Amino acid sequence: MFKRFFTTSSIRMTKRALVFLAEGAEEMETVITVDTLRRANIDVTLAGLAGDEQVLCSRNVKIVPDVALETVKSDNFDAVIVPGGLKGAEACATSSLVGEILRRHYDANKLVAAICAGPTCLFAHRLAFGKSITSYPSFKEKLGANYIYKEDRVVQDGNIITSQGPGTSFEFALKIVEYLEGADKAKSLIEPMRLKL
Repeated sequence: MFKRFFTTSSIRMTKRALVFLAEGAEEMETVITVDTLRRANIDVTLAGLAGDEQVLCSRNVKIVPDVALETVKSDNFDAVIVPGGLKGAEACATSSLVGEILRRHYDANKLVAAICAGPTCLFAHRLAFGKSITSYPSFKEKLGANYIYKEDRVVQDGNIITSQGPGTSFEFALKIVEYLEGADKAKSLIEPMRLKL
């Protein structure tokens, strides 16, 4: 007879994050975010908008997604994340599937995060109007009419986290970790990565 040697309390529920990957994505914002979240034991799925083949990013770095976005059951995630890179963000902004996933997560009060040009996807899919956000500075005018635009490097307003660019990627990723796993977990990653924030 099969006997259980564990209790429900011993099972750790791992948080899950979905990161969109499209041609022209900013590689630092993608890789630093994915890597930092995985160091926090968050289960990250990198999903390719055009399938599961390698993607050419904005600085000619090639990244292979884990899966094709169309195969993902997006309701299983605690967070969805949009990296920047103008061309990659534009692909996310024009994707009805990305828009549907973003809307579903936002309405369910799950985390929606975007960095650099990524917040333009929120605008394109008419999401979170009236919230405080930031972005790469050149998008301030485009976003300012529908959002409370902040100059901070990372901005959180409820279940929306936004950030400004490649140089803020670690701060962005740590804020996501803090949201999902708490401040202590986020702080525990700083010293091992030799970060100076």
